Amino acid sequence: MSDPRPIHQYGAWPSPISVNMVVGGSRNLNAVWLDGDHVYWLEGRPQDGGRQVLMRRTSAGAAEDVTPPGYNVRTMVHEYGGGAFLVQDGLVVFSDLRDSRLHTQRLGEDPRPLTSEGPYRYADPRLDARQERVLCIREDHSVAGEEARNSVVAVALADGSVTTLVEGADFYSHPRTDASGERLAWLCWSHPDMPWDSSELWVGRLGPDGVTDRRRIAGGPSESVAQPEWAPDGALVFVSDRTGWYNLYRWRDATDPAAEASAPAPSQPLAPMAAEFADPQWVFGMSSYAIDGDGTIVAAARSEGRDRLYRLPADGGEPSEVEQPFPELASVRIQNGTVAFLGGGPREPTSVVLLENASGASQVVYRPSEVTVDPTVLSMPQAIRFPTAGGREAHALFYAPTNPAVRAPDGSLPPLIVISHGGPTSNANAFFDAETQFFTSRGFAVVDVDYGGSSGYGREYRQRLDGAWGIVDVEDCTHAALFLAAKGLVDADRLLIRGGSAGGYTTLRALTTGDTFAAGASHYGVGDLEALARDTHKFESRYLDGLVGPYPEARALYQERSPINDTDRLSSPLIVLQGEDDRVVPIAQAEQLVAALDAKRIPHAYLAFAGEGHGFRRAENMARALEAELSFYAQLFQFQPADPIDPVAISHLESWRDERARR
Repeated sequence: MSDPRPIHQYGAWPSPISVNMVVGGSRNLNAVWLDGDHVYWLEGRPQDGGRQVLMRRTSAGAAEDVTPPGYNVRTMVHEYGGGAFLVQDGLVVFSDLRDSRLHTQRLGEDPRPLTSEGPYRYADPRLDARQERVLCIREDHSVAGEEARNSVVAVALADGSVTTLVEGADFYSHPRTDASGERLAWLCWSHPDMPWDSSELWVGRLGPDGVTDRRRIAGGPSESVAQPEWAPDGALVFVSDRTGWYNLYRWRDATDPAAEASAPAPSQPLAPMAAEFADPQWVFGMSSYAIDGDGTIVAAARSEGRDRLYRLPADGGEPSEVEQPFPELASVRIQNGTVAFLGGGPREPTSVVLLENASGASQVVYRPSEVTVDPTVLSMPQAIRFPTAGGREAHALFYAPTNPAVRAPDGSLPPLIVISHGGPTSNANAFFDAETQFFTSRGFAVVDVDYGGSSGYGREYRQRLDGAWGIVDVEDCTHAALFLAAKGLVDADRLLIRGGSAGGYTTLRALTTGDTFAAGASHYGVGDLEALARDTHKFESRYLDGLVGPYPEARALYQERSPINDTDRLSSPLIVLQGEDDRVVPIAQAEQLVAALDAKRIPHAYLAFAGEGHGFRRAENMARALEAELSFYAQLFQFQPADPIDPVAISHLESWRDERARR
């Protein structure tokens, strides 16, 4: 019996996942918080200009906005922000993006500014033990032409006055007081280190005017420390990668007052395993574990391409895995036996989840959007390992084209989109991604590559990229595509690569150093490493020292690795999407790249979005970028999308086709 389904070219399949569905379902959740019977979280709303709103679930089970219209709970410390609010005993303290000031709010009342106006930004707030001061990170931009200055400060709730507690390092995070309010812990690091390369954990005695008896208790060269939190019994828990994996540790203060100034931390992890209990600290407020009032720790750890939840008893007994249905976890909190976290999976959008620690029973308490399409249309990721350059092995998630309502012409193979993620220390994850499903349901295959340098596989894997950015990542993305083509799963003549930020750099390098890919899409990608080294924000201003080499000493290497200097080798079409207000990758880099494409008469499309920074947050711009990318691929491969989309203008397309026809 013949197959009755209609035949459509790969890429031209009619799909129930529309552009509006992708954008409408892209309300992003982050930063879960518990306070009494209430659970709080942030929701980003593209339809409201990308505004972040603090929400809560009431004791009656309803979800409601906490911050009124107009307020944007967001901070730009380190440019990437995070850690923009706290809630304790009904008091909300948050940073508003419009003025960068801290504001306080009692439930049912309007917010009030706490800090004065000025060139300051605040992040990672916590109340001190007496709830008289907000301890947080302040970033001072008062000196024009100089780097911002970062410090740990205390902000008095009574009058907003600011006292500097700790300063001197280039960066700080995680100011945390113990239950007595007498001890303060914090993290710090300085140029040229990034926090996932080398950072330090310090503890000191907290007084009204500063911190005394300071001791470094963990971290240093070749050790990254993350997420310190005080346990109820006075021990300090933290994450360190000293064994090669981000594992949990516990430190207790020496009883001898004459203890050495740098007393060593314990050498044995609480739960030793080849798993990562933390991610690289790109933003503030990350929380992969939490400590309950009885000392029990609940922690998420990543291994083998997915997250698992563990329970660690307070007495140091063996950890046990907590069964729960979500392969992707984030923002773990616990209070009085109730665990809150963000959970998701390939068919479940990111949701706020509550779990009873004693019974393991869980429930979704908030989900901003439901998957309203037939689940059989959704492509399930397959974790793959593949051989790459130098005899190494790399990892990826492969999504096959999936749409049971149609079929492709016999003998044809799908085009492949290779995703090179950002960071570049980020990682592929299996959270439901409507954008990926947008492409797979139309007949594209997608592979999300965890190239060397990605997180989730230990420090050694992450360090593969040291000095080799633009080499290892390109090799791994290229080998992932060739591996799938050799398996007969994708069309070797229609291999595409796309990425944003650092992933955009990998995309551009792949197109200027090889001919594997037929085309690419650069979303605010880095084209000029020298320009990035000279003109970027403080947090990343020395990042390339480790990824490439010190600048300007290694200037020749920067020039060699910059795609903008290899445009003579560029022959594949490219779509460039850029925010006009991007501080991380300034628009000048995109314009320089487009000028080179134009000079070589290579087919390209260029869209610059007003009001957007490093990443697109406005619904209309997100929709246009997605439509334009689909239109770009359709015109190159000469198929008609099933969607009635506004085609993107491609310069030099016809002359390029004529030239290829003459060959």
